[in-house]
Formats: sequence, structure tokens, C-alpha cells
Amino acid sequence: MTTNINKVIETIEKKIFPFSAIIGQEEMKLALILNVIDPKIGGVMIMGDRGTGKSTTIRALADLLPKIAIINGDIYNRSPEELYTEENVIQNNISISYIKVPMIELPLGATEDRVCGTLDIEKALFEGIKSFEPGLLAKANRGILYVDEVNLLDDHLVDILLDAAASGWNIVEREGISIKHPSNFVLVGSGNPEEGELRPQLLDRFGLHAEIRTVKDPVLRVKIVEERSLFEKDYKKYIQSYEEAQEKIRQKIIKAQNNLFNITIDKNLQLKISELCSLLDIDGLRGDIVINRSAKALAAYEERDQVLIKDIQKVSTLALRHRLKKDPLDSIDSGKRIEETFEKVFKDLEGLCPNPLDDKPKFEIRWYWI
Repeated sequence: MTTNINKVIETIEKKIFPFSAIIGQEEMKLALILNVIDPKIGGVMIMGDRGTGKSTTIRALADLLPKIAIINGDIYNRSPEELYTEENVIQNNISISYIKVPMIELPLGATEDRVCGTLDIEKALFEGIKSFEPGLLAKANRGILYVDEVNLLDDHLVDILLDAAASGWNIVEREGISIKHPSNFVLVGSGNPEEGELRPQLLDRFGLHAEIRTVKDPVLRVKIVEERSLFEKDYKKYIQSYEEAQEKIRQKIIKAQNNLFNITIDKNLQLKISELCSLLDIDGLRGDIVINRSAKALAAYEERDQVLIKDIQKVSTLALRHRLKKDPLDSIDSGKRIEETFEKVFKDLEGLCPNPLDDKPKFEIRWYWI
């Protein structure tokens, strides 16, 4: 009976739409890729219409990523390097296994105990044993934590998620007993703006903000329907047809992760980034930091060792859109406002840099198209 259940689970896990086959929604895909390369960017908030492939894209990305090494039996998915050297692992007969990057979905009705984990107070008091039941933050360590309809989640829980994502640790304290465990994950939230917005204080703590809309082009809509039909008809054959494209993206991500700390950014470009944030009246310095990190991650992905103007151009709207102060009387779209200010700030660098500004900013990553 158990064998049959495992086979069913394995079959379900394999039926994930290939990331490289997803058409459109370039902002969302770009934001997700950048956070995978550098999780310190601070996560992604994806806001848009229903039925636009948010959940499908996030699951597809998690499935695409390379497997990670963990110590068997460790409830936090820790790597051998976190606890032991390779010699100690061998000497202590610690077994190592490779698993897919954890992709944890947080349900809207989750309680704080379910998210953070709980302590068995009875065991602690009567047996003197710290018995900890891990929550979703423990399971999401070294993976992706996805919260659909995050704008409907209790603000207190959102705050907990953001704190854990920023610090990389989860602390559970009950009755004078404290448990601390690693909780490094990429936080991805999605929602429909018609159902309400997050408070500005919470929204500001997400690194990037992607807006997605329903595809209007009839040709693309037909293409999306056809691709989905082919996937459902014979998913094994469909997935196999995209293996080469999947592997290409996977290897580029691995290379970008390994090369991230070698990426440099010119001082003049850093000054321009800060000038852009200042002119847009962005509160705090999160905007400056996120643009710098995101531009480096993009340069690493595109296999360069230096940030160019076009890298900053692609990530600026993603990093600043949700940090702008909203004026109800302002008729200019927030993205358009950022683009116009960007052109003013970086205009004097044209001719001095190897990549002058494009005529129109384009949020497009060519490598996604097959």
C-alpha cells in the first residue's frame, strides 16, 4: 500500500510545467530568477490578475533549480558544510542525500504555531527535554516559501515571514524556553490588487515587486492554450522536449550564483542609482540596496563581470515601484514615472559607457523563449 502511495506522489511531483516553456510574464520571471541568484535581494511580491500563471511559474522555477545536498534526518535541510567538514562527515558516518529545492506553500488559514513551529511544554517541564515540532519556516530552509493571496494574510504573520527571510533565522520562545534554527529562503508573495494591498511598511520590505497582466494578444493566448493542451495530453513527452532548454537555464543559474561575488559596479553608477532614488523621494535606503544587488545578479546571469546601465534599467522599476509615495491625483503610472526619471538621471552618461540607454526600457529576457 505504501509503495503505491509513493508512486502516486512521485507521479504528481513530476507533472510540473517546464519553466522554459512559460510564455510571457517577463517581469515575474526576471524577479524570480534574480532572487534565486541572490536571495538577499529580499523576495518578490507578485501582484496581478487571477489565472495569469503565478503559482505555475513559481512551482516551475523550484523544479528547475539544481538539487541541494542535505544531511539525512536533519529537519532543517542543512548542508553538510554547515555542521561538519567533509572529513568529519566521513568519520561520523553521516549520510548525505540530494533533494529538490524545497517549495513550501503557506495556506491562508495557517496559525503562528504552524508557521514557526511549536515546543512540547510538557516534555520540557517534566523530562527536561527540548522537544521541537518544526513548522513551515523550518521546512522552507534553503528553499522557496510561497504565500498566495499574501495581501489577505494576517499582518502579524507577514511580519514574521519577513523577519525570518531577512535574518535567516527563526526563533521560537515559549514559557522561558527558546529554540533557534536557520531559516534561509526566498519569500514569494502573490495577490490580486482588487482584494486589497499590503500596508506600506510591509510592502517596502519585499525586495522586488512584479506586476502581471492577462495576455491580450490573441496569437499569444492561443499559443498558451495549445502548449497547455500538449502538456496535459502527454506531459512526459512534453517535459522531455524541453530538457535541453531547462538544463541551459539551470547551468546559467549555477554559474551566476558562483560568480555573483566577483561582479563589480562602477562608483558613478552607484551614485546615479542613489540620485534616482533621491529624486523619486524613496524613503530609506532599501531601494538603493536592492537595485545594486539586483543589477549585480542580472550581470552575473548574463555572464559578465561588471554591471552595465542596461542592467540597472531593467531592475529599477521592479525595485522601486512599490516604494513610491502614492498620490491619488497623479495620473502617471508608477512604472512610467520611474522610467522617465531614470532617463533624466542617466542621460549624461550616454557616450561615456559601453551601453547607452535603450530608446525604450524593455523588461525582457530572451533566454526564456524556445
